[in-house]
Amino acid sequence: MTRERGGESLSDSYGRFARKLRISVTDRCNFRCDFCMPEKPVWLDQSEVLNFEEFARVTGILAKMGVRKVRLSGGEPLMRKDVERLVRMLVRLKGIQSVAMTTNGALLSQKAASLKKNGLREVTVSLHSLKPRLYDRITGTEGVFWKVLEGVQEAEGVGLGPVKINCVVTRGCNDGEVLDFAKMAHDTGRAVRFIEYMPFDGTKVWNDRLLVSGDEILKSVSREYAIEPMTRERGSTSTSYRFLDGSGGSIATITSMSRPFCSDCDRIRLKANGGLVPCLFSMAEYDMKHLLRGGASDQEIEEAIRSAFSKKFEGVASLVENKVEVGHVQPMHSIGG
Repeated sequence: MTRERGGESLSDSYGRFARKLRISVTDRCNFRCDFCMPEKPVWLDQSEVLNFEEFARVTGILAKMGVRKVRLSGGEPLMRKDVERLVRMLVRLKGIQSVAMTTNGALLSQKAASLKKNGLREVTVSLHSLKPRLYDRITGTEGVFWKVLEGVQEAEGVGLGPVKINCVVTRGCNDGEVLDFAKMAHDTGRAVRFIEYMPFDGTKVWNDRLLVSGDEILKSVSREYAIEPMTRERGSTSTSYRFLDGSGGSIATITSMSRPFCSDCDRIRLKANGGLVPCLFSMAEYDMKHLLRGGASDQEIEEAIRSAFSKKFEGVASLVENKVEVGHVQPMHSIGG
């Protein structure tokens, strides 16, 4: 890849450039999805969680190195008090083109208007079943399903749409609902993204027998709908498909396990505790908090970020290609999606 803007861009040893930042604003969540959260999670002490000014400072430094898009996640980001203030701070940073959020949607109906007012560009809602009882079982909640749908509608109503829907497909659990989710996409104009089950579960029971591949999902959808692939944006985690009958909706597959997209990955992550994570599938993280709270200059923080990102793992694709078994990494709630 040709270098962009000389030495300003943030690149790793494989020639990949950081363009997207994912911030886990909290490790806390009001759900207990077993593919993400332990039954009895141990939360970070609040003194260990970065404040908004610290998140914004790191983001501003990254923006000077070419990061353009920010996505807020958790845990559950809407559990972070006044998170819309952080949105406002981030959208005002020079170089940042958009700020988005991934949420479970339980609090979205209350927050959508304020998030939009403060500059949030779009929202993605995690929705792993369209059957209320199964939804409750998957998420460890009771009676929340309809609140989430209300949140989706409210987000669309205030202009945060089209809302994207994320569905982690697990064999023997919700794999029978693939066509139901495709129908939602087709009939509502929403973008539904099917995500392969990954080794970030809270109970360490992940195994590839539970994985429903993107190809299998597409075969299911194609039995009912004629679809065609759309051009994949460089660095995108998903491959999207449009309906040939003119529906405004779309579906997508995120094939992290069966067909990884590591070669042009352009993401870097910042955990709630200040850990900088260059690759989702690596245990390596680099502590920014001690720099932020220890009087380091922006230049020193930039140098630390460059050093960390230069060590970015080649990616899970290298393990898949060499037929290396992929084991449990860490709970997703602790790192952000």
